Amino acid sequence: MLVKDVMTTKVVGLSPDHSVRHAAKLMSDQHISGAPVVDDGGRLLGVISEGDLIRRTELSSGAFVLKADMGVGADDRANAFVKRCGWRVGDVMTPDPVTIDEDAPLSRVASLMQDHGIKRIPVLRDGKLVGIVSRADLLQVIYSAKPDDTAAGDEAIRRSILVRLGENTGLEGLDVSVTVADGIVHLWGNVETAACRRAARILAEGVNGVHGVVEHFPESPPQ
Repeated sequence: MLVKDVMTTKVVGLSPDHSVRHAAKLMSDQHISGAPVVDDGGRLLGVISEGDLIRRTELSSGAFVLKADMGVGADDRANAFVKRCGWRVGDVMTPDPVTIDEDAPLSRVASLMQDHGIKRIPVLRDGKLVGIVSRADLLQVIYSAKPDDTAAGDEAIRRSILVRLGENTGLEGLDVSVTVADGIVHLWGNVETAACRRAARILAEGVNGVHGVVEHFPESPPQ
C-alpha cells in the first residue's frame, strides 16, 4: 500500500499568523496532537504539536523554566524563550518538518516515524500539502489487513513456512526443518535463543491453516 491509500485528506491546518492560544484550542477541539502550518498558497512551513507547547509559561513558573535552560548556549536559551513566550504559531512551530510523498510505501512512513520519534507526517504533492498520515492510519491498516492466503493443505503450509524463514527473520542459516501433519507444525533445528524460538513460533502461527506449533529445539543453555 502507498501513503495516498491511507492518508487523511481533510487536514486541519493553521496559519503562521494564528495565535498559539488558537492553535491549542483547535487541537483540543479536534482531538489531535498536532497540525501542519501552511501559507496562503498551501505551501508547508512547519508543524505545531503538543511537544512545542509543553514548556509554555502558562504551564510553569519562570524559575522552573530558567533552571531547565541552565547550561546551554545563548542561541539555545533564546530559542527556548521564543518557544515558551511567543504568541504566534509561526514563532513556536517546528520548521522544516519531516515530509513524505503521496506515492511512497507505508514501510517508509513507519521507518520515518520510528527514526524521528514522530506521530504524524505531512504528505506532499509537487511541494503542496495534500494530506497527513499518522500512527492511527497505520494502526487501521494493521487491523484491516486480510488474513494470510496460503493455500490449504499440509504441504502448502510447509512450503510457505520454509519461504518465510529466509525473509529477514533472524532464523536464516539455522537450518530449521519443518513438517506439518493435520495443520500441526513441527519445528526442528539449531535454534537455541529464546528470541529466535519465539520468532519461529510466530512465523509458523501466522500461516493460514496452522492449528498449532510444536517445537523440537534443543534445550536452552543455562543462564
